Amino acid sequence: MLTPNVTLEKKTIFVTGAAGFIGFYLSKRLLEEVEGVRVVGIDNMNDYYEVSLKEYRLAQLRRYPNFAFLQINIADKAAVNEAFAKYEPAVVVNLAAQAGVRYSITHPDVYIESNLVGFFNLLEACRHSYDGGRTGVEHLVYASSSSVYGGNKKVPFSTEDKVDNPVSLYAATKKSDELLAHAYAKLYAIPSTGLRFFTVYGPAGRPDMAYFGFTNKLRAGQTIQIYNYGNCERDFTYVDDIVEGILRVMRRAPERKTGEDGLPLPPYAVYNIGGSRPENLLDFVQTLSEELVRAGVLPEDYDFEAHKELAPMQPGDVPITYADSAALERDFGFRPAIPLREGLRRFAAWYYAYYLGGEEK
Repeated sequence: MLTPNVTLEKKTIFVTGAAGFIGFYLSKRLLEEVEGVRVVGIDNMNDYYEVSLKEYRLAQLRRYPNFAFLQINIADKAAVNEAFAKYEPAVVVNLAAQAGVRYSITHPDVYIESNLVGFFNLLEACRHSYDGGRTGVEHLVYASSSSVYGGNKKVPFSTEDKVDNPVSLYAATKKSDELLAHAYAKLYAIPSTGLRFFTVYGPAGRPDMAYFGFTNKLRAGQTIQIYNYGNCERDFTYVDDIVEGILRVMRRAPERKTGEDGLPLPPYAVYNIGGSRPENLLDFVQTLSEELVRAGVLPEDYDFEAHKELAPMQPGDVPITYADSAALERDFGFRPAIPLREGLRRFAAWYYAYYLGGEEK
């Protein structure tokens, strides 16, 4: 295991996308568990999905005295620079991104703005945080995605695999972020770690994700479509496991070293965070349906078969995602472990409380 070399206690930490799914849970863990930390949450509060859900998450974070919120778009370079100048973060966790594979097919411009321009602005701000001999940003941690593996037929997916054939613009922007981070690590010795997340789910998650969207449709009596005729597998990862992985990674920045050319060897790393347990989508839907009934979201006599439709593969989709998390376990002693049924049970209980106004069962 690697020895931690970044202390989070009494530091200022930027979390972009703080009103988003993962950003909310990470910010909450930091505020509750790290002594003297100050979390500065950044989010543009866009309407890609229901803003009320983002406001719900943000309202919980505002209860903590050490939390500050900035409603800015990271694609606004002046606003990003102003935030860095005011708060001087020691650690930056970039979780702000335009997510969604299918949405990138119809709305490519927002992916370029957020995922490329926005990330570039953060890299530039990190670079200039060292001006004048200042300590600056000690570690930049950023979200990549399992989507970078595209139609990779070798499983499980390893960070050693070539990922030069994205099947969606979303995947292309995430791979581009990794390349940008590598270049800035090489040129300016910015310690950076990219994390390839695998199908993150859980309470208060993103409504565009399958488990959440299926629940909304089933509750409305609509038909859900299961793509590739059910012949898909996803490596579902519960949000608490994702956050635990991020927290461990934050404390260990890649080391700055000098190469034979006199330039920095890039203090750069990339890890998968996934459970390494791909689930067939038909099995996943069955488990979800059982937990929705158990929680009281759907009646016990709900006819699921009448509300399921097998459909062909959609553009941008891949048949399988499967994480090789051996490097994460080797370096940080951690591998996601929360099983799918337990995670879906927690989601269903939250959904019942949030949308139906009942107590979580």
